[in-house]
Amino acid sequence: MSDKKYHRAFGVYGIYIEDGKLLVIHKGAGPYINRFDLPGGSLEEGESLEEAMRREFLEETGIEIEIEEQIGVSDFKFPSVWRDFTNVHHIAVYYSVRKIGGEISIPEQFEGQDSLGAVWVSEHEVSRENASPLVIKAFEWLETNELGLNAEVYEEWEVLK
Repeated sequence: MSDKKYHRAFGVYGIYIEDGKLLVIHKGAGPYINRFDLPGGSLEEGESLEEAMRREFLEETGIEIEIEEQIGVSDFKFPSVWRDFTNVHHIAVYYSVRKIGGEISIPEQFEGQDSLGAVWVSEHEVSRENASPLVIKAFEWLETNELGLNAEVYEEWEVLK
């Protein structure tokens, strides 16, 4: 019997590539704080996956998107203490997206907003030390066109304060 207690997080995330670079956000809260992360997040009450993807991307980056395709689902498990939980089980639905309007801008700050702004990164600029597992998985998908079937388990995870 495990003494781990998992917080299950579910969200939608967009992969937007331009000139070989991936658009990511600087995370300002949560277990990915002070790391690069994909634009996206949780669904609001009654919101569809598609609606959440478009809303989250706009809120976090300033860019209006169109969804090209649903790439698939991946999940990650790692230690992170929050409330009475010891670990996170993050389930991510990935989408390939393209820009239809807007420009990168500093996001409006409101309760629940965890993006500090968006930047472009290349694969060689990201690592486990400065990026969320979602970003690492996005670059893997760009190379292999596959997300894989198994959960990525990080036995050790440092929340960067």
